[in-house]
Amino acid sequence: MSRLRSLAVLLFLLCPLAGHPQSIPSPKEHFGFNIGDDYQLSNYTQTEAYFKKLATSDRTKLVDIGLTAEGRHQYMLIVTSPENQKKLARYKEISQKLARAENLTGEQAQTLANEGKAVVWIDGGLHSTETVGTMQLIETAWQLVSRKDPETLRILDNVIVLLTHANPDGHELVGNWYMREPVPEKRTQEYLPKLYQKYIGHDNNRDFFMLNMKETQNIGRQLFIEWYPQVLYNHHQRGPAGSVLAGPPLRDPFNFVLDPMIVTGMDALGSAMINRLNAEKKPGYTRLTGTPYSNWFNGGLRSINLFHNMIGLLTEIIGNPTPEEIPLVPERLVPNVNTPFPVTPQKWHFKQSIDYSVSLNYAVLDYAARQHDQMLFNIYRMGKNSIERGSQDNWTLYPKRIDAITQNYQANQKKTGPGSNTTASVSRNRELPVAYYDSVMKAPTLRDPRGFIIPTTQPDFATAVKFINALIRLGIQVQQATADFTVAGKKYPAGSYVVKTDQAFRPHILDMFEPQDYPNDFQYPGGPPVRPYDAAGWTPSFLMNVKFDRLLDTFDGPFKKLPIGELQSPEGHVNGSPSAGYLLSAQANNSFIAVNDLLASGVEVYRLPNGTEGKANVAAGAFFVPASAKAKSLLDKSAKDLSLEITGLAKRPSAAMTKVAPVRIALWDTYGGSMPSGWVRWLMEQYHFPMTVIYPQDIDAGDLRKKFDVIVFVTQAIPALNPSGEATGFAARRDPKAEEIPAEYRPRLGRITAEKSIPQLKSFLEAGGTVVTIGSSTNLAYHLKLPVKNALTEMNNAGQEKPLVNEKFYIPGSVLRVTLDSTQRATWGMPSQTDVYFDASPVFKLAPEAIAKGTVVPLAWFNTNKPLRSGWAWGQSYLQDGVSAFMAPVGSGKFYAFGPEITFRGQAQGTFKFLFNQLYTNRASAGTSQASE
Repeated sequence: MSRLRSLAVLLFLLCPLAGHPQSIPSPKEHFGFNIGDDYQLSNYTQTEAYFKKLATSDRTKLVDIGLTAEGRHQYMLIVTSPENQKKLARYKEISQKLARAENLTGEQAQTLANEGKAVVWIDGGLHSTETVGTMQLIETAWQLVSRKDPETLRILDNVIVLLTHANPDGHELVGNWYMREPVPEKRTQEYLPKLYQKYIGHDNNRDFFMLNMKETQNIGRQLFIEWYPQVLYNHHQRGPAGSVLAGPPLRDPFNFVLDPMIVTGMDALGSAMINRLNAEKKPGYTRLTGTPYSNWFNGGLRSINLFHNMIGLLTEIIGNPTPEEIPLVPERLVPNVNTPFPVTPQKWHFKQSIDYSVSLNYAVLDYAARQHDQMLFNIYRMGKNSIERGSQDNWTLYPKRIDAITQNYQANQKKTGPGSNTTASVSRNRELPVAYYDSVMKAPTLRDPRGFIIPTTQPDFATAVKFINALIRLGIQVQQATADFTVAGKKYPAGSYVVKTDQAFRPHILDMFEPQDYPNDFQYPGGPPVRPYDAAGWTPSFLMNVKFDRLLDTFDGPFKKLPIGELQSPEGHVNGSPSAGYLLSAQANNSFIAVNDLLASGVEVYRLPNGTEGKANVAAGAFFVPASAKAKSLLDKSAKDLSLEITGLAKRPSAAMTKVAPVRIALWDTYGGSMPSGWVRWLMEQYHFPMTVIYPQDIDAGDLRKKFDVIVFVTQAIPALNPSGEATGFAARRDPKAEEIPAEYRPRLGRITAEKSIPQLKSFLEAGGTVVTIGSSTNLAYHLKLPVKNALTEMNNAGQEKPLVNEKFYIPGSVLRVTLDSTQRATWGMPSQTDVYFDASPVFKLAPEAIAKGTVVPLAWFNTNKPLRSGWAWGQSYLQDGVSAFMAPVGSGKFYAFGPEITFRGQAQGTFKFLFNQLYTNRASAGTSQASE
């Protein structure tokens, strides 16, 4: 028996149990190299296989969170102790309850916090060319699964780690592209042939409040419906020159709707991160004003969480599998509060960045392990704060409110008249009477809203539902009226949606409905502006043209709470008797989907340039579809699936009609991929517009009119024209040589040039083609010598016309309001005023005689000196009377210029029709008059 027992023990030692860390290969054993080795990258196929091997450990659980845009499986690896793995459902429930903070006392919350485990999200690879983030995720997973030191075991006991791959498609592309070169020293990421997210590349980190892309939807569900982590760590690169990385705390401004505990929570974790690096003699961490990053924007992966009371961490680190140099930047070498431990110039290897990243991850995880109960309680406390603020009168301290206090004081001082000892200015730290505070910050009309009502009775209810679904995807509690109701004397129909602010994620609700108030931010008084990190204003409810009422007092009604995370798809209807045909409103974006499906099936469709007689609710541009069995089948389905209210007509309209026909659409793109073009490509797919992507070589080849009817140029396609007539404005970089890239991508090379491309575009227009330009590509108007000029100029002392300097005029990404000519085909279905996304966008001045002769037709303009709706606009008075969009006939064709970003990131749905209306031909029907063009 003794020998048998000894043999059994020996066999046990030689044959580790399944799931034991010793049975899992190291990265070196799996990939053939250590993570961080110079000139070595994995692809996603290899990484997925490794994650599946790690998933055999009893410390892990591998979760498929959904498919990517290209159809790959996106994985999240849950790492915690074996004991915690058995109780994941309970710990998830605790995290959910504390994050939502509903119906919990402080004592109950503390009990749950004591029982629960901190949940920490760490991702990698969102921006796939930022290879440190991708590879550190692999190394961190291996370390957590294999290590047995006391710190790792403490982390596993007290923390649930969600290691999530943020962009599998991009990882596959970048890994394969880098490793394609057999000679390691020749490997490079340069000249990647396409975007590393199928449609939007780098903008995948700008999609997190709309969640248009599949990957962001997958991530959003885990964050805001499933797990509600208390901490999210989003890895990026690259750090500011002369440093190794930028990390928290970040520079001002932070968004004013955030709970202050978010800001101090980031301070605490940022201190833990930099302290660990300092203790490990790893210099080069910069923070505060040493970084260009702030906590203002709501669309990024690390920032969306802040609006949900989750501490979002960002680091931007240097590093590349190809060794690089840390440059000499003298001002970075003096220790200060931004960079207390500077790094010196040196050669830098990939492994150093991986080691830094793992140390930073461990700093966050160790903090969470030691403070797990406090972190759980803090997310509850912030949620409770939001519920309380949304349940009572509250005034947010926006810059415009503080400015109003100062202005009230100044106005009152001026009234005191000559001889007084007061001044109209307010010096720094000047104490004012509290009455001036009360005049603004206790004004009843300036209170924060208690909620919002989105009625069903709006021109484009289906788009309003898309807005509602964006909220629902992000964990917002939405309610719906089960019957008609009245609030504040106004009647609302059943089915209307209600969003109250007395809930934990109130900051996100305010940010989606309310305008952003970006502070005036200059390098010094009278100096140039400090550019915001990304956008200054983005209010989705404005850009989507959602109609809602903002309620300042508590209200109630026959409301039912919708299940958290359950998307809405209210059925539309075909109303009336369609014996003669059907009427679709041009005001509804989804009508264009229905029309494109009809055209694809061979069903006739017409437009009504002047609406319909006797039907005041039918605006110009409405679609008429004659009755037929095929039309009935398609429109019954469209009404149901697309939330469209379609009107059945017993009598064919007698008003003028134009027949709609599909056109051959071309969309410009470039080698490496244009994000704005990718967004439009995605948009056209969503709205069922067939199109062909073309490249500069296709344009230079000529014969465009034989191939296409419409060519769309997004921003940054057409170069500027300098006074000498030369094309300028493209970034100074070397384009790849044809022999440097695979043959399949060589037709994409080249750029739009004044010498070859512009003459072909002019010929296309003169032959009857349509060109639509957006943003900076409206430069084509100057190449074509149209009678327009830049409206944002002034005369200098030498009598020369020069563009306004930023000290006088500066509008980064913000929401502005324009006035439209609603009689034009280009604006059919749009209101007389609409909000547009403006990002240093072109504005035009048209020659009066050109307007009179019809050689230029204004479509949209600024009719006020204060068009700002959300964001930051310095010197906005210069915009008054400037034209933001126009149409100009060129030969037999039409040229459209839209200065604002009318398709911006798939978010500016209120201006999609500026594009859609140009994507059909409209021919006069027999016996009717021709529509206005």
